[in-house]
Amino acid sequence: MPLFGKSQKSPQELVKALKEAVSSLERGDKKAEKAQEDVSKNLVLIKNMLYGTSDAEPQTEIVVSQLAHELYSTNLLLLLIQNLNRIDFEGKKDVAQIFNNVLRRQIGTRSPTVEYICTKPEILFTLMAGYEHQEIALNCGTMLRECARYEALAKIMLHSDEFFNFFRYVEVSTFDIASDAFSTFKELLTRHKILCAEFLEQNYDKVFNHYEHLLNSENYVTRRQSLKLLGELLLDRHNFTVMTKYISNPDNLKLMMNMLKEKSRNIQFEAFHVFKVFVANPNKPKPILDILLRNQEKLVDFLTRFHTDRSEDEQFNDEKAYLIKQIKELKPAPDQ
Repeated sequence: MPLFGKSQKSPQELVKALKEAVSSLERGDKKAEKAQEDVSKNLVLIKNMLYGTSDAEPQTEIVVSQLAHELYSTNLLLLLIQNLNRIDFEGKKDVAQIFNNVLRRQIGTRSPTVEYICTKPEILFTLMAGYEHQEIALNCGTMLRECARYEALAKIMLHSDEFFNFFRYVEVSTFDIASDAFSTFKELLTRHKILCAEFLEQNYDKVFNHYEHLLNSENYVTRRQSLKLLGELLLDRHNFTVMTKYISNPDNLKLMMNMLKEKSRNIQFEAFHVFKVFVANPNKPKPILDILLRNQEKLVDFLTRFHTDRSEDEQFNDEKAYLIKQIKELKPAPDQ
């Protein structure tokens, strides 16, 4: 039995054949149809090498190592992503499966593909820009979230100008693309706690100026998701500095008080979880305290009647009772 099973092709031959076929597709020459077939066929052969088939096991580590080396040395990963829109439907899925498999590959504690992508960040930026193109957005999202699991790659993405395009991608009109973009956005802002906290602290004004647009979006899903994520970010202990800054701004408090009165009960509920952080802060700045005092009676009355049907939700009712007590007991700060 030959080393490379039925395909008979070595990793070098497969990668060379695939690169030639993709380059032919990219040029759009007369043989485009043949190139499309060759791309699909070679992608399947590479995928089978990595995953095996119903009849055959995946290839040995030596073969997979050769394959990975060829993918790096020929820059094929970037070429595939740059031409993803030219590859057929099944081929797009195969590219994502191959990419994610090679990305997860470890040698001891090392992740060679992660190290390789760190030297070729264009791979990440091309994937991020995939959200601009409806036909490849979801495939790119699958690969991006796999990349986001690795702190070194998440750091490159967070600290890039391209990251701020997510504030646009999460609002696109196609629901499944906007949702997918939001999943990637959330992953980048929450997975690596210390990295995320440092990023938010260093870029506070820019991030939260953009974030305010999401909270005021005309798209209900965008508003609800971004409000829920805001609550999670503020309540994460790693983000204490960011939380303190956010709850010291009276404009943010006014926004949450308005969102408490929204038509949508879901948005009211998520706003409650951000509003409670303002009230629970033992060191309220004077502008925050002044707003709460001005609205003291109204707030007590409003919260007493707020979501009274959630009788089963003990935590919510405890928090609500605590807020009502805190607001009732508010007193003006002594003059300095």
